[in-house]
Amino acid sequence: MLAVEGWVSGMAGAGVKSRERAEEFEELRPLLFSISYRILGSVSEAEDAIQETWLRYETSTTRPDSLKSFLSTVITRISIDVLRSARVRREEYVGDWLPEPLLNDPYEDPARAAELADSVSVAALLLLERLSPLERAVFVLREVFGFGYPEVAEAVGRTEAACRQLSARARKHMEEGRPRFDADRKEREELAARFFAALREGSVESLQELLAADVQMVGDGGGKAPQLARHIIGVDKVARLIAGAFPPIFSIGTVVDAQEINGQPGALFRDRDGRVVVAITLDVVDGHIAAIRSMINPDKLGHLGEVGDAWAMKEEWSRVRKA
Repeated sequence: MLAVEGWVSGMAGAGVKSRERAEEFEELRPLLFSISYRILGSVSEAEDAIQETWLRYETSTTRPDSLKSFLSTVITRISIDVLRSARVRREEYVGDWLPEPLLNDPYEDPARAAELADSVSVAALLLLERLSPLERAVFVLREVFGFGYPEVAEAVGRTEAACRQLSARARKHMEEGRPRFDADRKEREELAARFFAALREGSVESLQELLAADVQMVGDGGGKAPQLARHIIGVDKVARLIAGAFPPIFSIGTVVDAQEINGQPGALFRDRDGRVVVAITLDVVDGHIAAIRSMINPDKLGHLGEVGDAWAMKEEWSRVRKA
């Protein structure tokens, strides 16, 4: 009887410890996701990395002195490994590769709000793609989240001196290419609203007023969805293309759901049934739209809700345009 009671008591104690671990892990989940997403540029891969991190923590027999440092190390190393294999796939990617759109960054730190906001933009994530996996991880931990070099060194398995060099190189590359977005959020949102209204009207002149002279329009269909164009540069080309293409899209019941995407103004385009078909982000620089990026690859939209059939929408759009 005593043996049975001891076993039951032990199982109960294990259950309590498991719940405690789960609660502790959930408190740090926003940080872990934000670290992994910036290293990977993928919501789905970051979520997978979090799941693997939890499994390793759940089965660990040791109690770390700092759970934050321990879990940050685990997810960083997992993310580096995932990124190395992902880079091979991205080299074979059909067309331009863009990060998966993120509506809400779950981690907040008022003391580092500027760093967090700057680093999650699509433009910044594309700059991070130029770094080696180690440089990227070091930059994210040190420059974005403010980890000390001892913690960074532990996380990436390098010496502090090596991490300082990696950080310096990464910071130099990022500073050379980082765009200077307009800081006033209200002005950015107003400009975005005018842009999407001009899309609906199909006004070339209105669009030209809003676009920068060297505006870029980039689409990511990944070979799995139709897209207007892969990469177009120049105010006249971009304005005329979207002025001719978008009015018919609205005539078939498409709805623009204005959203802040990756910290910048944007919108989700939904079909008449409310399903997401494309996510569009805008870079606003010096009072003009400097870049328009559309993510239409359905594999990158699933975390935003039910995904619509872009091919069917294109067929309907083509019929309306010819009519």
